[in-house]
Amino acid sequence: MGRKTPLYGIHVEQGARMVDFGGWDMPVNYGSQIEEHHRVRRDAGMFDVSHMCVVDVRGRDSRAFLRHLLANDVDKLRVEGKALYSCMLNPSGGVIDDLIVYFMNEQWFRVVVNAGTRDSDIDWMRAQARESAQHLEIIERVDLAMIAVQGPKARSIVAELLDPQDRDAALALEPFNGRVCGEWFVARTGYTGEDGFEVVLPIEEAPSTWRALSAAGVAPCGLGARDTLRLEAGMNLYGNDMDDTRNPLESGLTWTVAFEPATRDFVGRQALMDIKSAGGPSHKLVGLLLEERGVLRSHQKVIVPGIGEGEVTSGTFSPTLERSIAFARVPSGTGQSVQVDIRGKLLPARVVKLPFVRNGRVLITL
Repeated sequence: MGRKTPLYGIHVEQGARMVDFGGWDMPVNYGSQIEEHHRVRRDAGMFDVSHMCVVDVRGRDSRAFLRHLLANDVDKLRVEGKALYSCMLNPSGGVIDDLIVYFMNEQWFRVVVNAGTRDSDIDWMRAQARESAQHLEIIERVDLAMIAVQGPKARSIVAELLDPQDRDAALALEPFNGRVCGEWFVARTGYTGEDGFEVVLPIEEAPSTWRALSAAGVAPCGLGARDTLRLEAGMNLYGNDMDDTRNPLESGLTWTVAFEPATRDFVGRQALMDIKSAGGPSHKLVGLLLEERGVLRSHQKVIVPGIGEGEVTSGTFSPTLERSIAFARVPSGTGQSVQVDIRGKLLPARVVKLPFVRNGRVLITL
């Protein structure tokens, strides 16, 4: 038996098919995974993401600590509620986890980390804090749940559940910003490529909120749709597209590393600088569109004629494109065409610029 979120009973009640995910019993779908996908792209869907971990970093040295801990620079965060996506690296440059950090105030930053790495993430953060002997606390918020409501109608529906004095301010939030709304923290972030809110709220309020959203027409969605949506949106999945043996430069995440100012010494910096000095990473992460019938899956071999080989890191059938798509780690010299070994057959695939889909729009040429 795995860990259970506060919404587990409702998932079972609503007929969800439950699976193990990072040690948690989570819904993979409630019926048609493709229909759940389309509801998010066209209307509104909701995901139980309470298995993810909210960590509050508090104390006068919080900013200095996070500037050293993370590859991206929290000095970019000066407006209350502003969010930053970053990787947390080990000394060799491998990705311990990818996460979002919110600036709440100068003595409070909120960090949201992945489910499968939550225990090791907290251990790492606390070890780094002890090593630097800084004045701060790292608090795992086990009293909080999290619901992601995504889609073109998502924000307006969530706003109706807020106190009247919070509604206009929440709807006015720019992307990648959040706001405290009473006991809730509402952020205009997500993992689907669609607009929406991620709502952090007290555990005891999660079931009633889920039911209220369902009554308002928001479709419950599982991990299956979440995966096809994030892949279409060009968003990495930890454990597939990067891990502690892979660095951001070879994982399509160079944009998340703040090398400036040069005086900032973050964990993993020297390893990344050594890679850059040596001419850059040997491999890169790209998007693939399969040119023929077939399904791209993780670990399939990618052949780059005249250059070498790579591997599919995430692959699926895209409900929006009605084509098979993937991320693949391939040699840095890879051009626009590759071949993928699917059950012993080499099928042609085209290298495309990510994302495939964003805000309901197809962004690649089919």
